[in-house]
Amino acid sequence: MDRVIVYTSTNCPHCRRIKSFLDDKGVAYEERNIEQNDDFAQQVWDMGMRAVPVTLIGDTRIVGMNKTQFNKALAARR
Repeated sequence: MDRVIVYTSTNCPHCRRIKSFLDDKGVAYEERNIEQNDDFAQQVWDMGMRAVPVTLIGDTRIVGMNKTQFNKALAARR
C-alpha cells in the first residue's frame, strides 16, 4: 500500500485538519514536522513548496486540504 506522509508545522490549523481527516478514515501516516527537523524542512523546500501542509500519498502530492484530491488519492492507493 502506498505510503502517506504529511509535512506539518507545530501550530498549523490546516495540518491538524488533515491529520484529523486521515485519522477519521483510519489511514496510517507518517508526520514530518518541519519545525522539529531541518531535513524535513529541506524536503519541503526541495519539492518547490514554501509552506505546509503538504501530503504525499504514493506519487501524489496534495498541497493544503482538498478533500476531493485526498479521497481520489486514497481510493487509488495500492
